[in-house]
Parts: sequence; C-alpha cells; structure tokens
Amino acid sequence: MNIDQAMTVLKDKGYKHTDKRADMLKLFADQKRYLSAKDVLESLQDEYPGLSFDTIYRNLSLFSDLNILEATELEGEKRFRFSCATSEHHHHLICLDCGKTKHIHSCPMDSLDTMYPDFEVTGHKFEIYGKCEECRS
Repeated sequence: MNIDQAMTVLKDKGYKHTDKRADMLKLFADQKRYLSAKDVLESLQDEYPGLSFDTIYRNLSLFSDLNILEATELEGEKRFRFSCATSEHHHHLICLDCGKTKHIHSCPMDSLDTMYPDFEVTGHKFEIYGKCEECRS
C-alpha cells in the first residue's frame, strides 16, 4: 500500500480527502514500521496543534477497517503500519525496539489440517517478536 492507493480507497468508500489524513498516511509511508496513536500524535501536533488523540485513533481505526493499515499489539498497545503490498499469505518478524518488520513466507498453520482434520480454521495471525540485527548491535 502507498499514499495514492490509500487515498483512492478512501475516496472509493466515500470518505473525504483531508490534509490530516494525507499527512497521517505520509507518516506511515516514511516510517515503514509499526506506529502507535501516540507516535502519530507527536509527529503531527506541531502542524495541527488542536489535533486530538480521539481524531488520530478514529482515523487509524478507519484505515485499519479499510485494510489500508494493518494492526498488531505490542507491549499492550495497538500499533499500525501500512498493509503489505503483497497479497501472498505471509507473517512477520517484528523488532520490539525499532518496529521494523520482515516477511516470513512459510506458515506454521500448513500442517494443522493433518493434525486436526475435524477443526475448520477461519483465520489466524502469527507474529514473531525480537530484535533486528541493527538494534542488537
């Protein structure tokens, strides 16, 4: 996902183009990592001094509902990043320090069908947390 694609999704779903929304999306495009609502507020409050936490969170939830952003929970806090450009099934390694992610292209669920043939899986989420090479140094 990129800013233009995200703005097209918003427009197609009947939502207005606003500078705040565009700037929020630009922040995610520039950061390429998971961000909290607090991170977004701190980054934008100089340009938008009256910006509230509620406005940020409402837009983050909207972006997530429209699959513009994907969400995870790190250290008890919801965090967001641009949805992956690939539609191929994958999972993520997530650095707990910098928030950067890497794709995992294998899925631990692949063997579940043979282990539990009577259970119908309707969805799952798999993430591995740790520290990337840069943050370990």
